[in-house]
Amino acid sequence: MPIAERNDPDDSHQPMNGKTENVTTLEAARAVLQETFGFAEFRPGQEEVIGHLLAGRSAAAVFPTGGGKSLCYQVPALLLPGLTLVVSPLIALMKDQIDQLTRRGVAAARLDSTLTADEVRDLMGAIREGGLRLLYVAPERFGNERFREAISRARVALLAVDEAHCVSEWGHNFRPDYLKLAGYGKLIGAERTLALTATATPQVLDDIRKGFGIAPECAVRTGFHRENLTLAMTPVRASDRDALLLDRLAAPPAGPTIVYVTQQKTAEEVAATLARKGFSARAYHAGMEDDERARVQDEFLGSQDAVVVATIAFGMGIDKADIRRVVHYNLPKSLENLAQEIGRAGRDGLPAVCETLVVTDDLLTLRNFAYGDTPDLEAVRELLADLTGHQETDDMELSFFDLAGRHDIRLLVVRTLLTYLELEGYLAAGTPIYGEYEFRPLLSLEEILGRFEGERREFLRGIFRQARKAKVWFHIDLEAAARGLSTPRDRLVRALDYLAEQKLLEVRAAGLRYPYRWLRRPDDLGALARSLHERTVERESREIARLDQVLALASHDGCQTAFLAGHFGEVLPHPCGHCSWCLRGQPAKLFPPTPVHLDENRLRQAASLRRELTSETPEIAKALAGPRAFARFLTGLPSPRLTRAKLKSHPLFGAFAQVPFAEVLRRVEEMTP
Repeated sequence: MPIAERNDPDDSHQPMNGKTENVTTLEAARAVLQETFGFAEFRPGQEEVIGHLLAGRSAAAVFPTGGGKSLCYQVPALLLPGLTLVVSPLIALMKDQIDQLTRRGVAAARLDSTLTADEVRDLMGAIREGGLRLLYVAPERFGNERFREAISRARVALLAVDEAHCVSEWGHNFRPDYLKLAGYGKLIGAERTLALTATATPQVLDDIRKGFGIAPECAVRTGFHRENLTLAMTPVRASDRDALLLDRLAAPPAGPTIVYVTQQKTAEEVAATLARKGFSARAYHAGMEDDERARVQDEFLGSQDAVVVATIAFGMGIDKADIRRVVHYNLPKSLENLAQEIGRAGRDGLPAVCETLVVTDDLLTLRNFAYGDTPDLEAVRELLADLTGHQETDDMELSFFDLAGRHDIRLLVVRTLLTYLELEGYLAAGTPIYGEYEFRPLLSLEEILGRFEGERREFLRGIFRQARKAKVWFHIDLEAAARGLSTPRDRLVRALDYLAEQKLLEVRAAGLRYPYRWLRRPDDLGALARSLHERTVERESREIARLDQVLALASHDGCQTAFLAGHFGEVLPHPCGHCSWCLRGQPAKLFPPTPVHLDENRLRQAASLRRELTSETPEIAKALAGPRAFARFLTGLPSPRLTRAKLKSHPLFGAFAQVPFAEVLRRVEEMTP
C-alpha cells in the first residue's frame, strides 16, 4: 500500500526564512563545527550550503572530492529537530563516516545488508524513539516496504543524497534508483533535501536541480582546481608500465598511495608484483570477502606508507588526509572518474602527485565494457511483448531478475528501460513489495499466541494458519494471506514486524517484486522497441566518447588542469604551472595501440562450433542467438543467458577478447544469414 505524504497541521517546527533566524542558526553551526568537529572555520561553499538548509531551503553542493561535502549535512544534522537521512551507494563511506561520528559522540548508524536481524530491530527502535541523528542507507533501501513504513513515522528533517550525479542520464554513472529518490523524499515527508556530488558538469547539475526541486541560487559550486595537486599524464607502452610504476613508487613524495586498475585480476597481479619488490601493497576489489576488504581499508587508513591496488570502488568517502600519490595504472573510463579519484590525494593541503599511466592498449578493454551493456534490438522487442502480454489487466508485478534472465538484458539495463517507459508516460511504478515473508518462531506458536488476547490473538492465529512450514522456516504469501484473512496487506506486514521487534519471530523478506501499471499501451510495439534500443545505443556512444575525452586530456596542447576544470564549468585564469604540459611546455605524444587482427579462420571455426552448441539445448541456443549475443560471448562479455547456460567456462568464451567488440560484431553480422 503506498505511503501517504506527511500532512502535519502544526508547522511551528519548520525553520523560518527570516534573516534573524538564519543568522542565529549559522552562529550555532559555527559552534558545532568547532566543538564537535574541531574545525575553526568552514571551507569554501560549506557555510553557504548550510545556511540554505537551516533556512528551510533545499540545496545542492558541487564540491571537488575532499572539498568537505559531508559536513554540509553532518553539521545541520546536529541542529535540525529530527532525523537526517543520508542516501549513499557506498558502504565504505557509511562505515568510515559513522566510525568518525561515533567517536565524536554523534548518534549515527547505517542500515544495510551486513546487519543482523537483531541489529536491524535495535536500529529501527532507535529511529522510533528519536535517539538517532543520522541514518545512512543505500538508495535501494527505499524498495523495502518495512523500511518505508518505519521511516515514514519519523520526522525526517533532512534528506541528503550523495553521488547525486547518478540522477542524470547524461552523467557518467546513471542509476535508475536515483530518479525516484525525489518522489520518495516527498512520501516520507522530508522537510528539505541536499544533493551532493563532486563530478557534475553544467548539464548534469541542471538535471540534479530539476530532479530535486532546487532553486538555481541554492546550487553552490566551488572551484575544481587544487594548487597542491600535480596532474601528470605519462604515455607508456604496456610492456614498460610495471617498471615505470615501481620507479614512481620509489621516488618522492613518500606516503600512502592508491593505484587504480580496471579489473579485479589486475589488482591481484599488480599488488603481488609490488609486494615482491618490498612495498606494503594489498589488493582491494569487489570479488573479495567483505571482512577482507574491511581489513585492507582499515590497514590503509592507519598506515603511513601502505599501497592499495584497487578497482574504482575503493576510496569513495574515505577520509584519509595524507594520501601522497594516486596512480592510474589503467586509463580511467571518464574525466569524471579521473577527477573523483585524484581528489582523494593531498586533502591535508600538502603536495601530492596524481599520475595516469597512459597505455592506449587499455582502450580495448574499456570500450568492450561499454558495448557489453547494450542489448539486442530483438531482446528489447521481446521484453516489450512480455510486458504488454498482461492483457487482462493494466496492473502487473515484475521481477527485474526474472526479466533480465528471460530476455538476456543486464539487470541495470532492464531497470533503465522500465524507467524510460515511466518517463515517457507509458508506465507508472507502484511501491515495491515483497511477495513472500519467511519467519522462524523463537518460541512455540502457542506460547506466542498466549501473549495476546481477543481479536489480536485470533488475527495472529489466522496469519500462522496461512503460512506453510518448511523444515525450520514458515513461508507466507502476503497477497494470498491478505485475501484469505480479508485484511489489508500492510496490516500483515506490521504484525510480523511487531512480532520480530518483540523477539518472538525472526522475520525476513523474499521475492521482491515491482508493481507497475500501464497508463497507456504503445500503439506500435516495433517503433517503441526501436526507440528504446536507440537510447541504449546512444548511451553506449556517450560512454565511448568519455573514453575519447580522457585521451584528449592526455594529448592536450595546453594546461591539462585547465582542460579538466573546464569540463566541469570552471575557467582557470592562468595555466596551473604544475601539470605535465606546464612542466614540459609541449603536448605528450601517445604511443599507438598495439595492432590487433581478427583471425578469420578461427572466427569461421567459432561460427561452426556455434551451430553445434546451439543444437545441444534450447538454453544454449537462446544464449547465442543474435549477432550481438554471439559477439559478447566471443569477446568474453557476460550476459544473463550466458551465465545461466554456463557458457562462461566454455573454451570459446573470450576467445576474441583482444579484438575490438565493434569489429567482432561487424564480422558476425556479415556471417549471419
